[in-house]
Amino acid sequence: MAWRVLLVDDHALFREGLAALFAYQTDFVVVGEADDAASALPLAQELKPDLILMDINLPGEDGIEVTRRLKEVVPTAAIVMLTVFDDTDTLLEAFKAGAQGYLVKNMRYGELLEQLRGLTRGEAVVSRRMAARILEEFQKWDKRMQSDIALTQRETEILELVTARLSNKEIAERLNISEYTVKNHIKSILRKLHLRSRHEAAAFGLARGLIRGYRP
Repeated sequence: MAWRVLLVDDHALFREGLAALFAYQTDFVVVGEADDAASALPLAQELKPDLILMDINLPGEDGIEVTRRLKEVVPTAAIVMLTVFDDTDTLLEAFKAGAQGYLVKNMRYGELLEQLRGLTRGEAVVSRRMAARILEEFQKWDKRMQSDIALTQRETEILELVTARLSNKEIAERLNISEYTVKNHIKSILRKLHLRSRHEAAAFGLARGLIRGYRP
């Protein structure tokens, strides 16, 4: 089934270029377009898209704040920010607001499609250069923070299985616990690490040496 896409960008030419690109794809279909936050919110609520591609600089309202509001209106939609800026602070703020991706507009169409198809498989969407910057930021954190992070043995086991891209159901079966218990442990992990997604937690855990990565 094709992912239903809502395009949000105040540059009509850019929107039309994306719409033309998706018109040739079988796994994505554009269901709507908006040029500002005021029109994007009601349109998202009406269309219930699977994916929202949104410029981070929208007229009238900051794209990060719009992301927070969109997640309230359509919590199941994946939001990918499009921007001409590749600064790390903005990227982290976008992820904290609920975005699942952050891509720079100067990338080629082929790379964009590759990244978005990764999103359909549950992967975070971010360019390789920005992914490297995220890890650098994690490594710059005060060492004292690491000593304050105390994952339980079970949380460590679960986070290692997350790095193997196992679903909650698969983790539950592997550890012989309920899926509900897995969800609660993951919530606890994210709270302790001050992160929003399991993908960020896995990357952080590996970068900081909190886990070894899954070994079958």
